[in-house]
Amino acid sequence: MASATSANGIDTAPRPTELPLSRKYLIFGILAFGQFMALLDIQIVAASLNDIQSGLSAGPDEISWVQTAYLMAELVMIPFSAFLAQAMSTRWLFAMSAGLFTLSSIACGCAWNIESMIAFRAIQGFVGGAMVPSVFAVGFTIFEGKQRALIPAILGMVSVLAPTMGPTVGGIITDSIGWRWIFFINIAPGIVVTALTIHFVHVDTADTSMFRRIDWSHLIAMAVALAGLEYVLEEGPRKDWFGDPQIVMAAWFSFVGFCLFLERSFFSKNPIVRVTPFRNPTFAFACVFNLVIGFGIYASTYLVPVFLGRVRGFNSLQIGTTVFVVGLGQLVSTVIVARASNHVDRRILIGIGLSGFAASLWLTSEVASNWGFGQLLVPQLARGLFVMLCIVPSVNMALSAFQGPELRSASGLFNLMRNLGGAIGIATVNTWLGDNTRIQTLRFGEALAANGRNAQDAISSIAGRFAAVTPDPDHAMLMAQATIGRLVNREALTIAFDDVFRLMAWMFIAALVMVPFCKVPKNAAPVSPADVH
Repeated sequence: MASATSANGIDTAPRPTELPLSRKYLIFGILAFGQFMALLDIQIVAASLNDIQSGLSAGPDEISWVQTAYLMAELVMIPFSAFLAQAMSTRWLFAMSAGLFTLSSIACGCAWNIESMIAFRAIQGFVGGAMVPSVFAVGFTIFEGKQRALIPAILGMVSVLAPTMGPTVGGIITDSIGWRWIFFINIAPGIVVTALTIHFVHVDTADTSMFRRIDWSHLIAMAVALAGLEYVLEEGPRKDWFGDPQIVMAAWFSFVGFCLFLERSFFSKNPIVRVTPFRNPTFAFACVFNLVIGFGIYASTYLVPVFLGRVRGFNSLQIGTTVFVVGLGQLVSTVIVARASNHVDRRILIGIGLSGFAASLWLTSEVASNWGFGQLLVPQLARGLFVMLCIVPSVNMALSAFQGPELRSASGLFNLMRNLGGAIGIATVNTWLGDNTRIQTLRFGEALAANGRNAQDAISSIAGRFAAVTPDPDHAMLMAQATIGRLVNREALTIAFDDVFRLMAWMFIAALVMVPFCKVPKNAAPVSPADVH
């Protein structure tokens, strides 16, 4: 679609609400698919980290940065995208993001060492982050009435299904054709999304003069605050938190950056991120819900593959085919919640969703060291079914009351909360898992010491079996002790997983306290961004 030009030389766009319905669905479908690509790549490496580590000769402490670098950069871009959408227009911001995302995906697939991979993943996360909140803002702008009610359901499904499917898709691709192809698969869809966005997505106008008024101190403060926080959360569990000088320095920079960010948000004439949506109490509650939901989604998506890999010894394909059932539950519940959201109080839906998600986590807290697909089927289906009941009403509560530029800002902040919750969640459950594993190992050691004779008899019995393999009795005894040690470590780790899932369940139960205090906003008719400039 060619753009029109006004008398003052600024591109103009047709009123989005007056577009034909078929064009609206086409625009929304293009943007939603781009968002799906960006969110899928957060977790697509989850089941393939061991393969990437081997392929790049990386250390165990380095490989986690393949995910962390993406999240850190994405966290910075998500709130920044509201400013860029106004300055560039949604059309060119999304097209540029999709194109650069495709190029950075090629670079990730061609990475030659862990340092280059981390750098390319950071670029990929940064440019991909612009695609995430843009879809929410456009969806709430171009649709009205009952059509608008479908937007939270569809985007909620995309927001949850994409990172949940990531390990499955990554595992299947890695097992079939190699880990580099988990990045190369973005090439064809990335080119298509870029071309279709340029041709069809024309819903608002650009105001390039905003680039001349950009508050660089605000942008730098936001980047330092978010990147510093993510670094502290990622490295803290491995470096004894504030016992490490680098963690202390990163935390201090993050705190100072956050203070400067707030100061610029309130007093800058042209702030990068407007925090005014938080004056709406319902929006604030919805953001807290999204923080908790992000914690649960990303942490559970992270924990289950870790359990299957470390306790069960599953390969990437086995992990992927075990966790995919969460997505099936989400697909089913999307249809249900889309209909229910028009007739049921959103607070009731969120209450049911939080309760059901907590129940699914509680079921998973009974995990044993022999659990596999069959045992995890019901908890994972329940998690997929109930998470949509959390997301869809919270999206409606957060964004329904906003219009124009404030809608973009609200969308960026709301999506930031989910990803920030995910970053906090992964770091927190890593800490809980490590601490609880050490505690359970000590308890096993105390139990073995208290029953010394029985423990020695068990070791002697195992050593007797190994005597058939080796004639050296001392070697047989060492093999028996190593076997007992591995058994203790496996069971201690399994119990630690139980404890972590139980703690997460209590967190969702605690979030129920906020539900009665939320006011249900009245839907406002969307305003075309073309009317804003």
